[in-house]
Amino acid sequence: MNHKKNISIFALAMMITGAVDGVGNLPNIALFGPSLLFFFPLAMLLFLLPTAFISAELSKQYPDQAGVYLWTKKALGAQAGTLCAYLQWINTLVYFPTLLSTLAGTIAYLFWPSVAHQAWYLVLMSMSIFWIMTFVNLKGLEHSAKIASIGTFMGMIIPMVMIISLALLWLGLGYSHAISLGPETILPHAKHHQNLSSLTAIITAFLGMELACVHIPKIKNASTIFPKAMLLAIVLIALTMGLGSLLVALIIPHQKIVLVTGTIATFDTLFGAFHLSFLLKTMGIMLLLGSLGAMVNWLISPANSLAQAAKHAPLIHHLSQHNKHQVPQKMLILQAIIVSVLCSVFFLLPSLNGAVWFLLDLSTQIYVLMYLILFISALLLFTKSSKEFTILKHKKCAQCIALLGIIGTLMTLVVGFIPPSSINVGSSLYFEALFALGLLLMIAPCWFIVKGHKKIKSA
Repeated sequence: MNHKKNISIFALAMMITGAVDGVGNLPNIALFGPSLLFFFPLAMLLFLLPTAFISAELSKQYPDQAGVYLWTKKALGAQAGTLCAYLQWINTLVYFPTLLSTLAGTIAYLFWPSVAHQAWYLVLMSMSIFWIMTFVNLKGLEHSAKIASIGTFMGMIIPMVMIISLALLWLGLGYSHAISLGPETILPHAKHHQNLSSLTAIITAFLGMELACVHIPKIKNASTIFPKAMLLAIVLIALTMGLGSLLVALIIPHQKIVLVTGTIATFDTLFGAFHLSFLLKTMGIMLLLGSLGAMVNWLISPANSLAQAAKHAPLIHHLSQHNKHQVPQKMLILQAIIVSVLCSVFFLLPSLNGAVWFLLDLSTQIYVLMYLILFISALLLFTKSSKEFTILKHKKCAQCIALLGIIGTLMTLVVGFIPPSSINVGSSLYFEALFALGLLLMIAPCWFIVKGHKKIKSA
């Protein structure tokens, strides 16, 4: 019986774009001001483009073996595949509280402003939203794709077009600029090494281009549809996120940006300037739809990938069970429990921006480790491949793209340990100790999972 679904190029591109792009990313990047003009193109060259092209090429060459787990397993073995699936999964769990807190902050900003920056409110609301979305995803891919497509269009594309249009009008009418642009502010300097964390913030916003690959076996004509959807997603991300973050930086002083409410606050400023404040609540609802659309893809895709790996890992084998909608139900329930615990980070740092940055930085470091293994696997697969390269055209071109990705991930791993000077994270010693502990706790289970593989092999 054929269980494959008809998903259009546009719907799949919306799933990919919704997992990566979003108006909510703009304050995260804008917080670093003029330096984003240098680091944004660098991050695209060393990370976004390699991830997109490699995912498209591998999905074309191996249409029945799609996804990070299967690609890395094919190149480096089952242990590496399971390790990547776990890193991808645990990263999303660390990232979720940041996305949830933005969603909760937007709700409060619109309807209950006095609690918008209160940690207790953000934690309780975030946990409630995540459990609701977990039960929605238990209904299967078709429901998820519809929510992701509608949410991305209503909550990402329309708000992004509006924020860019109004910001350009703001600048065209001569309103004040929050930053100055010049070589001395754009280019990085050794004495301001904290600006290197701009690279982390931008790459954080790029994570997830490969997430939709796990759905390829369930999609009809995936080898044709997926590469086209990936290319469309790249264009959308480059045009919207790059320009949008720069415009936010030009309008909102970085010291006034609060990450959990930065997007809706930017619209508040723009609407107020053009006497459009009556649109604020409508826009807020659209932003909520966009956040939900992104959450759907981030919630289900890594869980599916780890469920694939769990079939061959005895310590987590019981998590691979799927319900009648072909969804790994035990995996989704487990991740809802873990995300609920991770939300407590908002009580452990002195500022909301500090808590959000801690989680963004931690999730990025974990995910970048996975990308490093993915790029190494791609390099090996491309080197050994005798198949035609239909996306990257030539083997040497594919190998160079993989090498660029390796360089980008290594750079990100280094700069990820440098906290930005513009965010209050408490004392350096406390932040670094908490960061190291978090990294250890999140990665430690990998050892037990790999050990389980070794036992199977030896048996």
